[in-house]
Amino acid sequence: SASTQNMPAAGAICAALKRRRPDLSMILVGGHVAALPEQTLGEEHADFVCSGEGPYTILELLEVLKAGEADYGRVRGLVYRDGDATVATPPAPLVMDLDHGMPGLAWDLLPVEKYRAHNWHCFGHPGRQPYVSLYTTLGCPYHCSFCCIQAPFKSGEAMLGLKETVNSYRFWSPQVIADQLELLVQRYGVRHVKIADEMFVLNMKHVNGICDLLIERGLELNIWAYARVDTVRGDETIEKLKRAGFNWLAFGIESASERVRKDVDKGFKQDLIFETVERVRAVGINVIANFIFGLPEDDLQSMQDTLDMALELNCEFANFYCAMAYPGSRLYDQAVKEGWPLPTRWSGYSQHAVDTLPLPTKYLSAAEVLRFRDHAFQVYFTSPRYLGMVERKFGVETVEHIRSMASQQLVREHVVAM
Repeated sequence: SASTQNMPAAGAICAALKRRRPDLSMILVGGHVAALPEQTLGEEHADFVCSGEGPYTILELLEVLKAGEADYGRVRGLVYRDGDATVATPPAPLVMDLDHGMPGLAWDLLPVEKYRAHNWHCFGHPGRQPYVSLYTTLGCPYHCSFCCIQAPFKSGEAMLGLKETVNSYRFWSPQVIADQLELLVQRYGVRHVKIADEMFVLNMKHVNGICDLLIERGLELNIWAYARVDTVRGDETIEKLKRAGFNWLAFGIESASERVRKDVDKGFKQDLIFETVERVRAVGINVIANFIFGLPEDDLQSMQDTLDMALELNCEFANFYCAMAYPGSRLYDQAVKEGWPLPTRWSGYSQHAVDTLPLPTKYLSAAEVLRFRDHAFQVYFTSPRYLGMVERKFGVETVEHIRSMASQQLVREHVVAM
């Protein structure tokens, strides 16, 4: 399983495994694969590709392989080779009852002690291991044009009769999630947790249910999760998140321009950004602010306004991205239709690669967007106001870590110096 920018690594792993074990059967799954199943099968050394979500396809394929048969046509959601032909079977359904269909993970097969949390996640903490990420929901009801998160679910959604404009959004029960986290704490000593949901703070019954159980069990976790500035409702819920161990919330602010945000279906108002960040930080929850440069309506002034907003908010951490037309997103479909220049290698979709190639905008070249992104990163993480706040909250060692991080200059193929 791999995202678009990680496909070179996934492909290299497949090729290496095939060299060592030619008899090994391999299947590729994930968002990139579901968006481009036939193309992926043609490019990689895998035997099979999953065109949808995965669980039913993998289970049915295992049953066929275990029986020693080659009747792949009865495996739903599978793309495979039959001689020189590529065959795509009918789609597999979505797993609608997550509690019973996928009740937990085989944590005993994963060396969690070898995984470490993001650097910012452990600001002020002595260690970053062990670490896990865990889903409590699948899917997202929003339709941000740059997002590809729904790609693995679209074929299953079509089977449900959902319109193209309607996204599925499914939940595990709070009880199942709390049981998983308690197991991780007691058996594996886990403290640092990423809630991997595309949008965790959304359904308040779900959020409050999980928080109540975590507080009741006193697990002393250090958790981060995604939210939107227009979904964090009620100071009581924010305070409960903090008591449950949510020390970080990540917000997709994207741009300081309402015009730019509205164009990518991020329609919240300007005042709400500052209000929500202030309310969250007031209870002791740290904020990761995510910004995107090079969205279709961006120009140099709107990108500068976004950097100015980031500096004014002065959040505990910030991510600065270039707009990318990831396969599976509406932006990708638009880019292909309009003939916009796209990376020629999957590594070009990475934010930090030598060959990173973002989208141009109506007003800016890809090189201008990339140059501004790297400039913004340096300005933010060397800001005296930011470093002073970090020192007060997390200590001198964290400041030195950030200075070291900011000193690493990225080599870029598609940009010239400012």
